Amino acid sequence: MNLSRLADALLAHALSYPCAWEDDPWGERVAKVGKKVFLFFGHDHRGGETLTLAVKLPRSGVAALDRPECSPTGYGLGKSGWVSAKYECGDAPPIELVKSWIDESYRAIAPKKLVKTLDVEPPVRPEPKARPEVVRRAKKKVASPRDRSGGATAPKKRPWA
Repeated sequence: MNLSRLADALLAHALSYPCAWEDDPWGERVAKVGKKVFLFFGHDHRGGETLTLAVKLPRSGVAALDRPECSPTGYGLGKSGWVSAKYECGDAPPIELVKSWIDESYRAIAPKKLVKTLDVEPPVRPEPKARPEVVRRAKKKVASPRDRSGGATAPKKRPWA
């Protein structure tokens, strides 16, 4: 597998997140959201021989560090939950797992309002309900007591009277 093309695909995946952009500080390609980095690529990814990347994994970092290709990121970043992964030519990197790491890193670094946009599904409009068919019935005309008796009715007796 060409690791250089894989790095390009992973970077494209990272740049698909809201407000994500590519930068090249220190001679490394990185993906940032705002001014903060959420994905580092090492210096050597352009040759295609090795692929080194670093992501912040506050939830799955411990599990990632159990993998043989992973180690705490240098420069003291490992103490903050950053994990580095190194793949050599001939390795078969777990692409979906790495993408999930990129997702977790983005969510850890990005402002909360941007993270909320990831979890919002477009509103689903409910199907319009069929209006019940209105059955109109002719009202029966009920005669009042006055009409039945020919006009006058006897006053009702009150029990106290």
